[in-house]
Amino acid sequence: MAGPQRKPLNKRKIVPVKAVRIANVDYKDTATLRKFISERGKIRARRVTGLSVQDQRKVAIAVKNARELALLPYTSTAR
Repeated sequence: MAGPQRKPLNKRKIVPVKAVRIANVDYKDTATLRKFISERGKIRARRVTGLSVQDQRKVAIAVKNARELALLPYTSTAR
């Protein structure tokens, strides 16, 4: 009897921030920040985005700053 199939261990995630090739996350770049926000307006989790701890903190701070300046909405308007 064969056991359950295992996933390959050497498969790497593509990091969205590195794929976009930006040196730092800027709160004014709303197009990039929208990739890290769910449809309901929540910041996506680190395990979903594939970011490092430092990059996730930078993204979260940039999203919060953009929301404070009304560049991004706090929540979605559609219900």
